[in-house]
Amino acid sequence: FDLQDHYGVPPEEYWKDDYFKINEHAFDHDIARLKKLISVGEQMTFLDVGAGLGKQMLVYEKHGFQSYGFEPSKPFYDRAINKMGISPDRLKCAMIEEVEYDSEYFDYISFGVVLEHLYDPSGSLEKALKWLKPDGIIHIEVPSADWLVSKLVNFYYKLILTDYAGNISPMHAPYHLYEFTLRSFEMNGANLGYEVAHFDKYVCDTYMPRAFDFPLKKIMKATGTGMQLSVWLRKR
Repeated sequence: FDLQDHYGVPPEEYWKDDYFKINEHAFDHDIARLKKLISVGEQMTFLDVGAGLGKQMLVYEKHGFQSYGFEPSKPFYDRAINKMGISPDRLKCAMIEEVEYDSEYFDYISFGVVLEHLYDPSGSLEKALKWLKPDGIIHIEVPSADWLVSKLVNFYYKLILTDYAGNISPMHAPYHLYEFTLRSFEMNGANLGYEVAHFDKYVCDTYMPRAFDFPLKKIMKATGTGMQLSVWLRKR
């Protein structure tokens, strides 16, 4: 009934220990890709949707961006302010349905493993596009509905005559409500006024026994059926 029912938990219960360490090079790949898509100059504005502890905001600040963000989880927000040193002027505690920013203010907006948690992904993107400058970039990482391991698990469930599905987890961590394909964004972009400027498909972990792990990763890499989809969207 309330977002805090899921996310109003201590950050230590939601993330692994290594998440709390700041790696200044963690977003080097993303920044390099961004520089290929737009001209990155001084005083670029960046918005982190679902900022968590604010780590991405801090790293982008060091790269010269004016970083802003919002985070709906009160415990995550408090930790970002009190432990990570994020300024309350830059980070809001709110859901995307509640928060507002000036139109065409941001050069770059990130939905890093966030869109799959939102009740209305298309409506959320439509709102973010209003905050984005023309030709600005939105970067999104989401679970791929083409993930081979998920399809194999679902096939197994059918074989044992159950109605289980391994795709989403709305009632337990990590609380995924949706999965996506590249086609999802191509069709949505036609409606909302953006184009897919670049995409990557990441294999990630298989969570399978070691004997299956190596061949499955090879197959997923060759066929583009890994777990994670990364898309870079340009506002038209």
